[in-house]
Amino acid sequence: MSFRHTLQGSRYEMKYLIDEPCARAVAEFAMAYLEPDEYAATRPNYEYPVHSLYLDSPDLALCRASLHGERNRFKLRIRVYDDDPASPAFFEIKRRLDSVILKRRAAVQRSSVQRLLAGQWPHLTDLQQTNHGMYYGALQHFCGLQSTVRAEGMIFVSYVREAYVTPNENTVRVTFDRRIRTRRYNNDFSVADSPDWVDPRVNGVVLEIKFTDRFPIWVRDMVRMFNLDRRSMAKYVTCVRALSYPGTLIAQTHLANFREKRA
Repeated sequence: MSFRHTLQGSRYEMKYLIDEPCARAVAEFAMAYLEPDEYAATRPNYEYPVHSLYLDSPDLALCRASLHGERNRFKLRIRVYDDDPASPAFFEIKRRLDSVILKRRAAVQRSSVQRLLAGQWPHLTDLQQTNHGMYYGALQHFCGLQSTVRAEGMIFVSYVREAYVTPNENTVRVTFDRRIRTRRYNNDFSVADSPDWVDPRVNGVVLEIKFTDRFPIWVRDMVRMFNLDRRSMAKYVTCVRALSYPGTLIAQTHLANFREKRA
């Protein structure tokens, strides 16, 4: 699957955890205004797999920033959509500044991932397409943040995404994430099936509504019609909990135990 750089660079984001009947009803309502995104359009049920390797500091500082709801924070992740070595790996920075989400990413050759994860500085030739200079800046920024917080690969978070977008533009995106699973990263950048994958037991479908301008009136009506209750739903935090101490808050001792389990 070939993924181009069509993500929303600056946006607002709302998350909900809903049951399957509600998800189907919301999707049917949204399709009066949206269409399947270009990746979902040709796939069964308008779904495609998403796999993200999250990077974090040795004491999981980025995870704790999300857990504590810090207003200004960021995540580092490497996202792929299949296990094909010819497909790019997207190095992504997802930054929250108060209520605004900012995203930058660069498409990197899969053969460069391990070297960059080891902390080496990127070269222009690491890009999937070397003529995209702006993406080289995003990759340098990623690696600079990685070095600053001493981040390393921590866990994979995978799920199946059903996605819809405004026709001919990307001002509104509505996504439904299902079948979430996770595993620790053990220097194996592969998303193939294995016994190591864990079900974090997310009780429902993760609905995300993303928009770049004002809250659309039809989205407001949809939220009211289906009585959607906005909530925090950080998949990375949820999966760290599942791999350490399920059902408990992440405290410093728990983080230490998580690190020991990875060793």
